Amino acid sequence: MRIVIRAALTLVLLAVFAAQPGPSQAADKVTVGVFPVSSSLPYFVALERGFFKEENIEPEMIKLMGGPPNVAAMMTNQIEVSAVLVTLEGLNADIKKPGVAKYIALNGQTKVWKMEQFVVRTGSPAHSIAELKGAKLMSAPGPANLNTAKAILARNGLKEGDYTIDQLDIGQHVNAMISGAFDGGYTLEPNASMMVKAGVARTLEAGVISKYILGNEQATAYAAGCAMTGDFIEKRPDVAKRFAAAWAKAIFFINANPDEARKHLAKNTFTPDNIVDSVPMLGYVMASDMSKEQLADLQALADFGTSIGVVPEKVDATNFLQKF
Repeated sequence: MRIVIRAALTLVLLAVFAAQPGPSQAADKVTVGVFPVSSSLPYFVALERGFFKEENIEPEMIKLMGGPPNVAAMMTNQIEVSAVLVTLEGLNADIKKPGVAKYIALNGQTKVWKMEQFVVRTGSPAHSIAELKGAKLMSAPGPANLNTAKAILARNGLKEGDYTIDQLDIGQHVNAMISGAFDGGYTLEPNASMMVKAGVARTLEAGVISKYILGNEQATAYAAGCAMTGDFIEKRPDVAKRFAAAWAKAIFFINANPDEARKHLAKNTFTPDNIVDSVPMLGYVMASDMSKEQLADLQALADFGTSIGVVPEKVDATNFLQKF
């Protein structure tokens, strides 16, 4: 009888232990370089909406101010993903170190989806880019931004010497305009919206890459996007795939709920609370979802990069995309 009772108790205990939840699998950590501007929105949406958690990803954010620091961090394997990497600088890096930057998503910009744009101080007599002759201008930092700004000025009839232009850390653009140190410049969002809100500047023209570089106002400029290192994709393919899945969920949410998505800019980026509801959005798209027309626009930008020497050789832009 005792043997029977013991056997019964053993079965009960085994059933109880079997019913207990096992230890949860630790989330996979991924180091992500984040430039805290409005175009980093998918990262914060994926984080705060729980999309990373759903894919068992624990991102470790490293703040990196601009394209060059993100490129350097990817080339030295300090980060596995860059939330926002300037496309031309990513292509340049990939040529120098093959496979270092593979784009899983691109950020589209036009005169509606505003990012880069020329601004002038309030009271400036200039009403077009062609009227910036003699102006002291600032530019977003990095060779891609600076050379793109110069090319746009050139296509408006201004040659070097007709103006001065200096690279300036993006976080200093608003204060530089407030101080009167510059007459205008080539800046990014949310800085342009901040300047306009403060009454110190006005947008001279947006959608300038589409119009002057791609030669078509209806074209989309894929000037930046989310990129992974080749080492990350090769060594942890399942983790990379799940990170991309979380990013895709964030992009879907942003495109479907732009007003709700904007709220994630607050406290996470340089975007002040008083312009969160009005800062322009971008046209986010996963590399795997790009149409032939979108890929053609990306190739046109890559060819421009080659023409100005930022991308050292002609490339097939699709080779720099990572589709999951």
